[in-house]
Amino acid sequence: MRPAVKVRIVKCPQCKADVPWAPASKWRPFCSARCKTFDLGAWASERYRIETPETPETPAGVDHGDAEK
Repeated sequence: MRPAVKVRIVKCPQCKADVPWAPASKWRPFCSARCKTFDLGAWASERYRIETPETPETPAGVDHGDAEK
């Protein structure tokens, strides 16, 4: 007889519904295809962004000395 396995419950990132973290949960960590698609759409429309440090742009026409003289 197998010991009982405790299933971890997580919150759906979109609607905050409880989702069991188990192979039977087809859309995990989302509760449904709808929430998964909604999240993908938010990334595609750039509502979510990952901040990166600003890098200085090189102005056009600036010589960095790497051209042959």
